[in-house]
Amino acid sequence: MASVIVQDPEILGGRPVFRGTRVPVEVLFENLEDGLSIDDIIQSYPSLNRADVIACLEGACASLKAA
Repeated sequence: MASVIVQDPEILGGRPVFRGTRVPVEVLFENLEDGLSIDDIIQSYPSLNRADVIACLEGACASLKAA
């Protein structure tokens, strides 16, 4: 997920964000929790792209499986 998620103290105080954006990763999970689809989220945050969102979800799933 390092190619999709970055942390930089100069961007949102170091919170994890999607590469090339200022969109915090937590926004994805909060919006999914609220019932939004991936398409809805991408429409709301046009700087996101589907491939990065899917990679983030797959990485989170893999991390949970490995735990």
